[in-house]
Amino acid sequence: MARRMSPAAPCEPTPGRPQPWRWAHFVIFQLSQDGRLSTLELGRRVGLTPAPCLRRVQRLEDDGVIAGYRAVINPGAAGRGFCVIMSVEITMTNSETVQEFEKAVAALTEVTEVRRVYGVPDYIVRVDVADGNEYERFQTQKMTKLPGIHRIISHPMMKLIKSLT
Repeated sequence: MARRMSPAAPCEPTPGRPQPWRWAHFVIFQLSQDGRLSTLELGRRVGLTPAPCLRRVQRLEDDGVIAGYRAVINPGAAGRGFCVIMSVEITMTNSETVQEFEKAVAALTEVTEVRRVYGVPDYIVRVDVADGNEYERFQTQKMTKLPGIHRIISHPMMKLIKSLT
């Protein structure tokens, strides 16, 4: 009886070359390390010629996998080296309060990230400012005046261990 190969059986990989379904992972990794790579250099790094490389990048952009390109700013060099993560609770009396708070906190230039979370606290807010004195002014003059603020707990960062942004 002859053995039949399953149609799902993988082909033997070519040594040193990623399989087609893995191209996206290689391209994403390289662009996450350096979003300014030329198509020629990106293709060289992932083992593609420029035209297929460009098509794969465009497909990732069209599919929303690559949402954009941006510069990574060194907060210390930009005069904003004091990072504080705030745990923020609001009094949610209605959806308008939530919407007003979210709109107001997102508009603050010192705020670099806001995440609404499940449970307590309601929000995690990242603030980048020059120093502790500037943070105190920010918290007392801006944050405490936002709609619905109930409690703020501040967590000044000691050291950044890892960041992918």
